[in-house]
This record gives sequence, C-alpha cells and structure tokens, in this order.
Amino acid sequence: MINFLRLLLVLLLLNSCNDEKKVKVISKLKKEKSTNLKVKKKPYKKQNITVTDTLNHNNANAFFRAYGKINKETIVEFSTRLGNFTFQLYKDTPIHRANFIFLAKKGYFDTTSFHRLVPNFVAQFGNSDRMTTINFRNKYKNYRLKPEFRKNHKHFRGALAVARDWEYNPDKLSTPFEFYIVQSKKPQHHLNFEHTVIGKVIKGMHVIDKIILEKTDKDEWPFKDIDIKVVSIR
Repeated sequence: MINFLRLLLVLLLLNSCNDEKKVKVISKLKKEKSTNLKVKKKPYKKQNITVTDTLNHNNANAFFRAYGKINKETIVEFSTRLGNFTFQLYKDTPIHRANFIFLAKKGYFDTTSFHRLVPNFVAQFGNSDRMTTINFRNKYKNYRLKPEFRKNHKHFRGALAVARDWEYNPDKLSTPFEFYIVQSKKPQHHLNFEHTVIGKVIKGMHVIDKIILEKTDKDEWPFKDIDIKVVSIR
C-alpha cells in the first residue's frame, strides 16, 4: 500500500512538471507571436504616404501652392529627335509653375509628344495616344487649375502657355497636362487673358521652328511622333 502511494505521488509530480513546461512553452509562443506581429507592423507604420498621392480635382490648387514651396525649380530642358529646348517658368504664376515641375518630376512628359503643329501659330505638346498618358491623368482625376493671368505675360514668340477647354468653361480653368509654344513671330494678342502664360523658351527656339514644319494629318497631329523627354530640372 505504501509503495502504491509513493508511485501515485511520483506520477502527480511528473504531471505537475509537464504542465509547468506546457505553460512555459505556451507563454514563449505567445511572446514570440506578439513580437512577430510588431515586426510586421513596423514597415507599415514607417511608410510615408507621399504628398503626390493626395492630388485630385478637388484639392489641386491648394496642393500646388504647398508643392511649389518645396519644389522651387524654374528651368526645365527637354529633348526631342529634332533637338533640345529649354523653358524658364515664371515665379508669379506659382500654381502653374508647380504643376509643370510636378509633371516633369513625376515622368508625365516622358510619356507624351507634340500633338498639334500649326506653322506661324503654335506648337502644342503634353498629350499622346499611349495608355500611360491616359492612366496618369485618370490617376489624378483629370484636375483643373484656376487661371493666373498676368498683364506682364503676353503671347509673344516663344511664350509657353497652358491649354484649356473653351466650351462649358466660364472660369477659364486650365487643362494642366497640355501646353503650347507660340511659334509665330507676330504676337497672338487674342489669346491674352484667355490662357495662362507660365514661361518662355530661353534656348532652342530654332528647334521649335524645325518641329513645327513636320508633316501633319488633317487634325494637325504629326505623322511621325515627336516624343519629348525631360533632360534637366533646376
């Protein structure tokens, strides 16, 4: 009888030790699981949602006021198969300047080409039939910009201005993805205070003169693509 009791006591002690081990193992697993969850969350917490991802048609003007304070560049150079040309952007059209810099830095222009050529008038660029161009516009909800007309910025030869819709657009909001260069030697006064002039060609106007002579279809679109690429922003 005494031996039986001793054996029972030993078994109880062993079970107690096993339970204690189980508790320790479970506790350790819980701790490791908790630690792993924290490690997985850290990259997510540290992710910075870039300011560019907030741009849409509701906040465009406010967005570019803030963007322009950080991105202060005013010179942008482009390359084409016919040569390079350079713009100087005006500081007193801050929203449109910031928009142009934004498009240049985001790579939008690199998806586009010259899409309208009218000799002795304008060379228009900033569009293409590529899906990358369309997708970029759709990503930011095809926003529009309020005009920034200035008396000291007129449509003289070499002027850089922003296109806009003429129908159903009483506020003359800019279509900020498309731009044109006045190629005519005569000032285009009828466009003043209709389109925002945001800069001018400071180098490579002879290239624009070559581009505008390219053959086009009935819609004034060049038969042979004249793609543009951003070379430098400063």
